[in-house]
Amino acid sequence: MRNAKSVNYLLLLASACLEICSYTSSRYSALYFNNLKQKTERQLSLKSINRKHAQQNGDKLSLQGTSLFSSTNDADETPIDISSNDKLYSVSIPRNTGIEWGTDLSFTFVYVRSLEPTGSAFQSGMVNEGDQICQLRAVLPTDELDIPQNLVGAPFDVVMNSFASLDMSIKEVELIFFRGTKEELKAAASGNAVVDDENIVITVIEKKGTPNEKVQYIKAAKGCNIRQILTDRGINVYQSLTRWTNCKGKQLCGTCIVNVSEGGESTNRKSVDEESTLRENPPGYRLSCVAFAYGDVTVEIFPPIKAAQWTR
Repeated sequence: MRNAKSVNYLLLLASACLEICSYTSSRYSALYFNNLKQKTERQLSLKSINRKHAQQNGDKLSLQGTSLFSSTNDADETPIDISSNDKLYSVSIPRNTGIEWGTDLSFTFVYVRSLEPTGSAFQSGMVNEGDQICQLRAVLPTDELDIPQNLVGAPFDVVMNSFASLDMSIKEVELIFFRGTKEELKAAASGNAVVDDENIVITVIEKKGTPNEKVQYIKAAKGCNIRQILTDRGINVYQSLTRWTNCKGKQLCGTCIVNVSEGGESTNRKSVDEESTLRENPPGYRLSCVAFAYGDVTVEIFPPIKAAQWTR
C-alpha cells in the first residue's frame, strides 16, 4: 500500500515537472521569438526610416544614379563606389569604433567630431576628425558583407540607430567616409561641382584689342565694390592726370569709368546721377566707385569714352 502511494506520488511529481518544463520551454521560446520579432521590426523600421530619409532628401542630393551610387531603384541598399571620388575611403574596424559623432544645427551630415586614442578608428590610422560618414556595412561572422546602409546626409538619430541595431554577433564593421566639407559632399552626391556661394570671379581685361592685352582673374567677395577691388590690386582705373587728381571713390569726379562687358545683370542698378554722368556711353559703362558685383563679371579697363567725360 505504501509502495503504491509512493509510486503515485512520484508519478504526480514527474507530471508536475513535465508541465513546469513545458511551460518554461514555451515561455522562453515565446520570449525568444518575441525578441526576434522585435529585432526584425526594429531593423525594418530603421530601413524604412533610411528609405524615407533618402526620398525626402532626393531633391537635394540626387542620391540615385550619381557618381557615389550606382543607378538602381533602391539607393538605400546600393554600395558606394569609393573609386568615384578621391575623397572617399573605406575602413574595416571593430564595432567599438571610439568615435564621438557630431553634426551642425541641421542635425544631418554626421561627421567625426573626435576620436578616442584607444578606439579602433584612431588605432586604424585612417580616420580623421571632420571625416563624414557615408555608409555602414556589417561584417558577418562568415566574413561576408551585409546589406549597406547609406548614410549620406542622414539625420543624427538615423546614424546612431544604424549602429545600435547591429546584431550582437557582429564584431566588425566596414565604414565609408568622405574627407571634405559638407558642401563638397553635397556636390559629390549630386554629381555637381562645388558651388561657392560667398565669392565671385572678376575677369579684368586691360588694353583690349592691342598687342599688349592683359587678362586677370580676381576672386572676390560677393557684393564687392569694383573700384576698390581693382585699386587694391594695383589696377589703375583712371586715365591721364586723373590718376592723381580723382576723388578717391567718392563719386565726385566721374572718371573711374569701366566697361562691364559681361555679367552686367549681376551688378547693382545705376542711379540717376550715374546715368546722367554716362549718358553718352554704352549701357555697360559704369562708374566703378559705385558699381557692386554680386556675380561673375568681366570688366574692361580704359574703354573708349565720349566727349562728356572731358576730364579724362
